[in-house]
Amino acid sequence: MKTLSILFATLCFSLNINATCIKDTLVTDTVAVDTIPADSADFSKPSFTTIIEVPITSIKDQSRSGTCWDYSTLSFFEAEILKKTGKEYNLSEMFIANKNYMDRAVMKVRLHGDCQFAQGGSAHDVLYTIMQYGICPEEAMPLPGTMYGDTLNNFTEFFHVMTPYVQALSTSNSKRLTPAWKNGLQGIINAYLGETPTEFEYEGKTYTPQTFASSLGLDWNDYISITSYTHHPFYTAFPLEIQDNWRQGMSWNVPMEDISRIIDNALSNGYTIAWGGDVSEDGFTRDGLAMLADIKQIQDNDSSDMAHWLKLTTTEKNERLHKLGVNIPELTPSQEQRQKEYDNWELTDDHGMHLYGKAVDQTGREYYLVKNSWGKTGKYDGIWYMSKNYIIAKLMDFMVNKNAVPKDILKKLNIK
Repeated sequence: MKTLSILFATLCFSLNINATCIKDTLVTDTVAVDTIPADSADFSKPSFTTIIEVPITSIKDQSRSGTCWDYSTLSFFEAEILKKTGKEYNLSEMFIANKNYMDRAVMKVRLHGDCQFAQGGSAHDVLYTIMQYGICPEEAMPLPGTMYGDTLNNFTEFFHVMTPYVQALSTSNSKRLTPAWKNGLQGIINAYLGETPTEFEYEGKTYTPQTFASSLGLDWNDYISITSYTHHPFYTAFPLEIQDNWRQGMSWNVPMEDISRIIDNALSNGYTIAWGGDVSEDGFTRDGLAMLADIKQIQDNDSSDMAHWLKLTTTEKNERLHKLGVNIPELTPSQEQRQKEYDNWELTDDHGMHLYGKAVDQTGREYYLVKNSWGKTGKYDGIWYMSKNYIIAKLMDFMVNKNAVPKDILKKLNIK
């Protein structure tokens, strides 16, 4: 995900790759298990009835760092371990960040600067790092921020130091680089994130990162990425053309109608989703609600025009959407519109989140329960209720266990 987050991070929200919301350990059920009532004096206020809620681990806070891809994907894998073994883990995001930033710098230097070096990343980066280097629990490394006297991540100084270092090397006129630059960069990374352990103790046993990853009970080959665009043939795989997919991770391309089938089938069978997409839309609010808002219809109902809407501040737009509540008119997603927005840079790669449940509001509109990584912020303490239309329309890609995909779709993808 690209680093939009830094803008909102200073407001304690960190967007694009940062977040916060509710419920630490959740319960699974296939009937309504939880209802958030509406205020009887305001019938537009959402009242949610939970239909499915797959167990997940606690809310984390990426704070002022562009690491939503890291937090959301590790949360996804923690839920996978919980489903498979019943055991709860807190895996180290900074282990992943340490390894990933070094690899990304090496790629930029190798390509003489023709590659983005940034805080963002993808779910594929987390999977690749675990498969290549392993993983460790949170307590096996310094806690986020503690290396520079903070209590949470703050990558501002870190990247101000690291980025020009990498840029200077990647565009150097030198005819030959020495190995020393990697030692220097690794020193910078370790100074801010902590050194990754080669061996550590956990619950009375000694592990390396690789043996710890093997002990978690997952088959790391089970995970695939899904997307939906028409510029590649359906039911084939291609590397999604976004800057943070610098490792060229492959995504399986399916028609848009298959997206909700895969997500719903996963949830119904106790699996979750690592979702990446666009949260820069007006319908994505800061208080835990996201709808595919039909802004034109809102303007028509409000007797205003587009120029007037565009002049409103973000706060003013949010206030109008908040008043409408469940009465916000929604657009219907289409394959054609998804492609158009992607090609026009309107559908952007902003944020990674962890989708783990399903709910309906008092009008019957469907939502997915989504765990954010902005700490326990927003109306629902770190959880977002995102409408099905929003999730599908604004999806960039998502990671899922292949065993959660309907068998007829797996057959079309020729995945066994």
